[in-house]
Amino acid sequence: MKRIGLTGGIGSGKSYIAGILEKMGYPVYYSDAQSKALTDTHPVIREKLAARFGREIYTEQGLNRTLLAEFIFASEEHRLFVNELIHPVVRKNFEHWCSEQRSPIVFNEAAILFETGAYRQFDGTLLVVAPLELRIQRVMQRDRCTEEEVKERMKTQWTDDQKIPLATYVFHNDGQSAIVAPLETVLLKINNQH
Repeated sequence: MKRIGLTGGIGSGKSYIAGILEKMGYPVYYSDAQSKALTDTHPVIREKLAARFGREIYTEQGLNRTLLAEFIFASEEHRLFVNELIHPVVRKNFEHWCSEQRSPIVFNEAAILFETGAYRQFDGTLLVVAPLELRIQRVMQRDRCTEEEVKERMKTQWTDDQKIPLATYVFHNDGQSAIVAPLETVLLKINNQH
């Protein structure tokens, strides 16, 4: 089974591409969604976050994400602690998920694959890129936010120019070109890689 990391900057359309891959029959593990779910429910994560940040880090609905974000943005040490706590649990969850799949190729959709170095754990990576202006428009429409807010969020991610040299496959999602045929070409390349 080949494990391919699927990533792309905010507004690139990586979730859209993930949906198409699923329709084509390929299993997709959504790291960011799984991470949120595990942070809400996993006993070890809950216990260690509460021990470090206080019991109010959890409400009856789950993790108080706003409060945790304040801690993380205030301190690099806190950010590293949270990442080092959550990433291994998500990785183990992904391994378990993989063991249940019967496809020759599985995808792991994650926003910051290159930034965290996690891309090294895969057999290859598929980077979805799109023109910057288009990405900004997509996010403004999707999240009902301003251009400034989108650009601020983009600052926390690497640029496409930083990611492209590390990517195994690059997929251009410009909103104009065909998607399925080029995606099938990439899948063929993945199937043929050794």
